[in-house]
Amino acid sequence: MHDALYAVLVLRDGSVWKGTGFGATGKVTGEVVFNTGMVGYTQSVTDCSYRGQILCQTYPLVGNYGVCRREFESDRPQIQGYVVYEACRNPSHYTSEMRLHEWLKSNGIPGIEGIDTRELTKTLRVEGTMMGILEVSENPIDAGRLLGEVKHAKDPNLRDLVGEVTIKNELKYAGNGRKVVVIDCGVKLGIVKSRVQRGVEVTRVPAGYSADRIMGLNPDGVIISNGPGDPKNVPYLVRTVTNLIERGMPTLGICLGNQILGLALGCDTYKMKFGHRGQNHPVMDKASGRCYITSQNHGYTIDPDSVTDKDVDITFVNVNDGTVEGITHKKLPVFGTQFHPEASPGPVETKFIFDEFIKKMGSGNAKG
Repeated sequence: MHDALYAVLVLRDGSVWKGTGFGATGKVTGEVVFNTGMVGYTQSVTDCSYRGQILCQTYPLVGNYGVCRREFESDRPQIQGYVVYEACRNPSHYTSEMRLHEWLKSNGIPGIEGIDTRELTKTLRVEGTMMGILEVSENPIDAGRLLGEVKHAKDPNLRDLVGEVTIKNELKYAGNGRKVVVIDCGVKLGIVKSRVQRGVEVTRVPAGYSADRIMGLNPDGVIISNGPGDPKNVPYLVRTVTNLIERGMPTLGICLGNQILGLALGCDTYKMKFGHRGQNHPVMDKASGRCYITSQNHGYTIDPDSVTDKDVDITFVNVNDGTVEGITHKKLPVFGTQFHPEASPGPVETKFIFDEFIKKMGSGNAKG
């Protein structure tokens, strides 16, 4: 057990949520979003796609199986703050290495529990994601002061968040098969592992690498990873991907990577009202009519009305709201998915996407 802490979350719409603090003390500002997953909190907290965001878990009990480094999607927590109904104090699982509270505290991440996360989620669904401030303190907190501050909070999506989370130097992961370059926009390690498990040699490179530098690594294919923020804030990456496509490089975009791919192919993107975050999002394959349950984490997507190029098809759509979940080029070995085929966590039924990419690498004819 730990000493009780005061905690207050305020939103830009003027709503105030008072609860008990856990994790670190301090004050953070971020875009407040929600995740509907029942498990996978460790992966979510370490997912770079949450950079700049205060994350609310809709599932009422979090932390019950502790924290295991093996489940990390990056080297540390990426969220600004954490919002849960109940944070388990005594986890029970054979893989647990530490408690949620201790982990967040050691990484400077404040959390709030004991609030009505269902009501908070309903607010975000109706009003849309919005800026918020979360403060955790040993002393009582003035909510009125926070309400005044949140009016002037700057949207993190206006920054180049990809530039904040991408690696600084390239990394290699051993394999004995084809060579794949992963452009790291904040890549989940699950994506890298899914490649290595298939015998592929992976080179993970910074998002700022030019097309020439990537081609100099002699890849058989390129993956544009997931990542945080607005895809239009990384025009340098869109230019790189456009150049790679023009050279015939087999290319797969995942999540943010799918949006980057869309921009490179002449499509447009927009910010969704509250996005898709969780492991229970139904997606339909337009060709077969088959439905898959997928893992997702994104606040932007491709505008279907902008997919006007006769050589670009929409391949997957979200069953709940009809948004674009995948695109493909009819002539070139280039395609993307808005969902995460590596799952981690979540259903594994779309991992065939990676096998399809290996096939496309075999049909590519890239020119240096």
